[in-house]
Amino acid sequence: MANVVACLNLKGGVGKTAIAVNFAAYCGRQGMRTLLVDLDPQTNATFSCISVDDWEEHAANNGTVADLFGARAHTSAEGKPRGLDTIILREVWKGMDLICSNVELFTIDLELAGATAQETKLRKALAPIMDDYDVIVCDCPPNLTIPTQNALAICTHYVVPISPDFLSALGVGLLLRQVKKFCDDMDLDPKLAGMVLSRIGRPAGHRARTANSLREQFGEDVFDAEIRERVSVSEAVEKNLSIYSHEPNGEAAREFKAMSRELLERLDKE
Repeated sequence: MANVVACLNLKGGVGKTAIAVNFAAYCGRQGMRTLLVDLDPQTNATFSCISVDDWEEHAANNGTVADLFGARAHTSAEGKPRGLDTIILREVWKGMDLICSNVELFTIDLELAGATAQETKLRKALAPIMDDYDVIVCDCPPNLTIPTQNALAICTHYVVPISPDFLSALGVGLLLRQVKKFCDDMDLDPKLAGMVLSRIGRPAGHRARTANSLREQFGEDVFDAEIRERVSVSEAVEKNLSIYSHEPNGEAAREFKAMSRELLERLDKE
């Protein structure tokens, strides 16, 4: 069975997608069979990997994660539901496949209102291919709506990116409590792989205090590796490249490699 890692936070702008995408890219480059699942309707993970034009063509002809949820009962031209074989975009990057997101996930909670087993649709959809991968990475939206609930229902571990600002740090305890409540209600037991300090800006007293406070409060749950705010990360997204392909010898690549290695170590310890 694959290690399934959900990358989640209730707050946007904390570097969640960059961590999910570049961790998946690292795993693929290390020879692990890897699948990246974009569950955020903003489709940022998708557009980090492929162009908008390529996404539009693939979404129209082959489908997206919205099909796996049954959004608007998408079907092919022949009237048949789209299957995983068409939805998965193969070898987007070395060793890494992709399931693209779709803006229709913005309304998925309304579309599935009253549906049975809403929280396990992704788990059921991916069941036939779980043994095909070593690592599956889910990039979640900044909330606990149905896409994130589905990620929690399938994941073995979850990781929480945190930027060292007051509001981001304030929400960590709330996030952990809500995740625990949902998992207890659903009889799930994903493990907290840890928290990653990310999108760290220029040195400032308040950021240092917040980071120190988080480390004191959560101890070993906070990664040693940290991700700083760097222009090269945005440049890589614009070119649909991982940070390792865009600037392989740069500081950003070094930081994401360190974070990815540490995350893999934490998965192996469980």
